[in-house]
Amino acid sequence: MKIANWKLERDADGIVWATLDVPGAAANTLGSAVLAELGSLLDELDRQPPTGLVIRSGKAAGFIAGADIDEFTRIDSAEAARALVERGWTVFGRLAAVSYPTLALIRGHCMGGGLELTLACRYRLTVDEPGTRLALPEVMLGIYPAWGGMLRLPRLIGPAAALDLMLTGKGVDAAKAKRLGLADDCVPVRVMDGAARVLLLSGRDPRRLPLLQRVLNGPLSRIVAGKAKKQVATKVRPEHYPAPYAIIDIWANYGGNALAVPAASSSSLEAIFRSPTARNLVRVFFLQERLKGFGKDCDFKPVRVHVIGAGVMGGDIATECALRGMIVTLQDQSIERIAPAIARAAKRFERKFRGKRREARFALDRLIPDPAGHGVARADVIVEAIFENLDAKRALFADIEKRAKPDAVLASNTSSLRIADIAVALTAPGRLVGIHFFNPVAVLPLVEVVRSAATDDEPFRRAAAFVRKLDKLPLPVKDEPGFLVNAVLGPYMYEALRCLDEGIAPETIDAALLAFGMPMGPVELMDTVGLDIAVAAGKTLAGPGAVLPKTLADRVAAGQLGKKSGQGFYRWQDGRAQKSAAAAVPDGLAGRIVAPLLAAAANCVEKGVVEDADLADAGVIFGTGFAPFTGGPLNYSRGLPKSAG
Repeated sequence: MKIANWKLERDADGIVWATLDVPGAAANTLGSAVLAELGSLLDELDRQPPTGLVIRSGKAAGFIAGADIDEFTRIDSAEAARALVERGWTVFGRLAAVSYPTLALIRGHCMGGGLELTLACRYRLTVDEPGTRLALPEVMLGIYPAWGGMLRLPRLIGPAAALDLMLTGKGVDAAKAKRLGLADDCVPVRVMDGAARVLLLSGRDPRRLPLLQRVLNGPLSRIVAGKAKKQVATKVRPEHYPAPYAIIDIWANYGGNALAVPAASSSSLEAIFRSPTARNLVRVFFLQERLKGFGKDCDFKPVRVHVIGAGVMGGDIATECALRGMIVTLQDQSIERIAPAIARAAKRFERKFRGKRREARFALDRLIPDPAGHGVARADVIVEAIFENLDAKRALFADIEKRAKPDAVLASNTSSLRIADIAVALTAPGRLVGIHFFNPVAVLPLVEVVRSAATDDEPFRRAAAFVRKLDKLPLPVKDEPGFLVNAVLGPYMYEALRCLDEGIAPETIDAALLAFGMPMGPVELMDTVGLDIAVAAGKTLAGPGAVLPKTLADRVAAGQLGKKSGQGFYRWQDGRAQKSAAAAVPDGLAGRIVAPLLAAAANCVEKGVVEDADLADAGVIFGTGFAPFTGGPLNYSRGLPKSAG
């Protein structure tokens, strides 16, 4: 068999170094050809056993990105799904059973099937670089790690830690992998090959769990499974997201072997691969990849960023820029106004760089209070994040234009004003672009990049590239009121407010939408954003003379602004809404409240606010958290009966 993806080198000590480098691909993936070749390599090593085997990547981008997602999307039958699983399960089982020591040298991202491959090795060595990250994210695609992850990971690091990784899909860095026991060691890049050789030939026994963990992984697994299922149930419903429930079931009842699950079970390969959730979450994955492509055609590398407005939004934008290595000057009317933003940033950096005080200190040093605005003159990107007042923004940008570098990106974070209306204050209105973040900035991945009819190509491209440098998802949108996300959220929130005016309790409304699959109910969301902001945005988007729902107007008049004032539609304590028990949810309530959102999303596509329906779905999912298992509002609408859509 011709080997196209692997390169084998046998050194003087008899160690075989197997380097995976899939030709023509930016990242390694485990397609059928790669797995078949790995089987052939193991055949060859059976004939001439090495002293040891090191598996590494030839890609600068990382170790292995996981299975070939394109192959997954071509699965058209239960038999094909089973064949795909059997292929990986078998070859990794062979790797785990070889008589010679094996080691995975993990540098860069190690995801899904890539991590399952490393679990089949005797040793794992991580390289201590920012790009090294290990995860089993299959659950985020509506499936599960069926190539041995559900079998081997709990045996390696214990069931609680393993289930946490498998049920959330979250990743760990190189150092945390060592702390968990997922990696045997974590070393700098300069010594990685030598360290791999030493560990491989060390004769060290594979890691063995303490007795209690072994008992929890065996005789007491049902107890662990029951607790895990209760925790999952607080976050997702089995009818919406069956995969996490299946992971628990397969680990507890089938020894982590998906091939042993009867086809009639809701945890079976057949059930999971056929589920609408898996199909829709794969769709969401490709939508995300499309958003990641915006800005790739621009080699803009911003070094200095100036943010004007140190409120929650402006301060958090500045924090994210500093976190990504940029030097940030943060401007407001006084040091006293800037101080709370710096304090929040310090806490963010401490959490992000837990155990790495030096990195946290460096990040905080990159965030510079600048009440006089001296940073404008040197900034590559200038972001305005002041209050929503057209005259104030115009005056600010007229002043900025005089002092900024000619090629600096001038951006407004406005959420409801038109970029064209602000840009009339500039002598070169083509310089202004909208870069609209969402609150909380650290959590929500979407950023709308807004282009008016006057915006020039280069500032727009640079704005998208800047967003990608922050590891956010840029969504190109047309300069229409509310852009996409707020134009869609507004009617949804106002329908919820009308329900409140009719006497339906906030808890009942929120319960209905949580049952629908939203991450947060609309009433709690309004409290979180701020009821005064909801009023301001509503007036701007609805136009002069718009009548505010009475319950909203009354709360704001009474100074009850939501979470930030401690009282809104809910009373807030320790950052949490204090809710009474929800009454029985009336039939059709969720559909009634969601219907205006669906109509608004379709209207935005018709008006050309976004290029197509796929981008509308992407924007609403990543900008609002709209139930990902549906594939997005317009994808969901296509499945509704005509009378309901």
